[in-house]
Amino acid sequence: MRLSCSQNAGDDQGKMPRSKFIVTAYQFDALQMLCPPEQLTVSEWAEQYRILDPRSSAMPGKWNNSITPYLVGIMDEFNNYETEVIIFCKPTQVGGTEVLQNMIGYTVMQDPSPTMIVYPTDVLAKSISENRLQPMLTAIPEIKKRFHENSAMLELQFDGMYLSLAGSNSPSGLASKPIRILMMDEVDKYPGASSREADPIKLAMERTKTFHNRKIFMTSTPTIRTGHIWRAKEGADIEKHYFVPCTHCGEFIEFFFKNIRFPDDETMSYADRAEVAVYVCQKCGCIITDNDKHSMLRLGEWRIVRHNTKYARTVAFWMNTLYSPFVRWADIAKEFLLTKDNPEELQNFTNSWLAEPWEDTKLKTNADLVMERQTELPALIVPEWAKLLTGGVDVQENSLYWTIRAWGDFLTSQNIAHGQALSFEEVDRMMNLEYMTEKGTPMIVNLCLVDSGDQTDMVYDFCASHSDYCLPSKGSSHAQLSHYKLSRINKEGSRAYGMTLVLIDTEKYKDMIAGRMKRENGRGSWMVYADCDYEYAVQVTAEHKVNVKRNGVTRQVWQKKHSHGDNHLLDAEVYAMAAADVLGVRTLHLEQEEIPKRQNPASGKEQPEEQWIKVNEDWMQRGGSYGS
Repeated sequence: MRLSCSQNAGDDQGKMPRSKFIVTAYQFDALQMLCPPEQLTVSEWAEQYRILDPRSSAMPGKWNNSITPYLVGIMDEFNNYETEVIIFCKPTQVGGTEVLQNMIGYTVMQDPSPTMIVYPTDVLAKSISENRLQPMLTAIPEIKKRFHENSAMLELQFDGMYLSLAGSNSPSGLASKPIRILMMDEVDKYPGASSREADPIKLAMERTKTFHNRKIFMTSTPTIRTGHIWRAKEGADIEKHYFVPCTHCGEFIEFFFKNIRFPDDETMSYADRAEVAVYVCQKCGCIITDNDKHSMLRLGEWRIVRHNTKYARTVAFWMNTLYSPFVRWADIAKEFLLTKDNPEELQNFTNSWLAEPWEDTKLKTNADLVMERQTELPALIVPEWAKLLTGGVDVQENSLYWTIRAWGDFLTSQNIAHGQALSFEEVDRMMNLEYMTEKGTPMIVNLCLVDSGDQTDMVYDFCASHSDYCLPSKGSSHAQLSHYKLSRINKEGSRAYGMTLVLIDTEKYKDMIAGRMKRENGRGSWMVYADCDYEYAVQVTAEHKVNVKRNGVTRQVWQKKHSHGDNHLLDAEVYAMAAADVLGVRTLHLEQEEIPKRQNPASGKEQPEEQWIKVNEDWMQRGGSYGS
């Protein structure tokens, strides 16, 4: 068979038509391979080629960008040669996985390269490969021609490239091959780093470092602030939100849940209250209906809300479920009303609908609250009610953070000094100073606990040399029945061998600090000195308590609010409070001054005991018998 291969220039432009060349079939195929790819973005490719499979889509057929216009900007960021990492922090069911699949289809047709998709587990990777990914790819004729039918379930082969699928729980699958394009789905369900294995996200990204033109796409619904996707979003060079024009005032706004309004009438059912929910524009106060939302979405645009660097390589996109064309205002209001009284269900609403990290507001602290706990006393002055001084030291690789706190009855306390030291000599000097009360009475630190989790040998040596006021301590990795437990150091060869080691349940003490921080200044409160520095306030409130689900069990734990925030002074305050506990601070209010002996006011009248002694003074000489 002979084929003609020709391209004719327009005769009306006065140009000579190109001659036709007769070629064989194999020559034609070879020439096709030399043709450059079409000049398409990912969104243009999706609208031209993508076909939605009826098994995985509620709207099967050709892809239409106008249905979910907010996905266009995310997809086309893949074509920005300056961008290396794309982050999509999203609610559920808004198209995050479809964006990933469109990028995969585009890569197979337009830019074949070694590619990997990482899912939370390898079991899920197999299921998606069989039920979603392969049907999607083979539904497109141009891709089906490139697909090798004998491909393994987790290693799809195409002309010019392979597509590897792996589970984040399989480190060997993440570290086995070089990858130029990396896709990571639902990263907040990935396991964290452990002592045996590295963080799966870092492990996967290591596969891409030899490619100067690498592309990394990461998407997930957030869980907590320290989760993978929220940390990635906060650390991105650029963060973008989707703005839409109000149909009434024309101002571009973001959709926020607080602007959904529904009746407060408690006599109405939740369903009835939610059914009349509307969105109120934050600019003009006009009502935006569900019908208005569709036209607003088509005119919307991604705008930068945070720009950290001049040369951006990481771009984050964030949106909530209010933008979904498939969800009504009533659906969102009803879900909130049904979940607001159940913390676990409310957490799901916060994560899966609002695309926000969950925070437990019962034990939530902030720096401004600490500043409200300032007293009238300056630094280094001990309150007159104080009966004890304790210290705490958090040990880091390059420095030490220390604090000194005064204690009185009913766990009333006030920070009198804190700081950062570069050596143990500085800490020793601060702990051995005399601190004066308001009336000039000197006081010294009764006990200081030093964190031995880092620089352990150095801490043991220091505590052994200063055992008159210092003990090593260590935070317990498991919940304890009591707030602290006394153990012994059994490290052979250590100067501290046999010394007391204080094991601390840090979660319990952080609960105490957060609870007492909320009390007004006075009895039982946790206070700070006047003109306390704001950095201290930030550090002692750097953590919050959140629900964490592990092995099917949900429990509340303290975690850092931001991955980059310092919490060293909070740890130091925990050690200082534990030191006070060791000294019996809880029973200080039971101690009373020595009561003087009573004197009988009756003059000249002897007590019965005195009369007995006088009568029986010679009882020993009488052989132990005595008179009555």
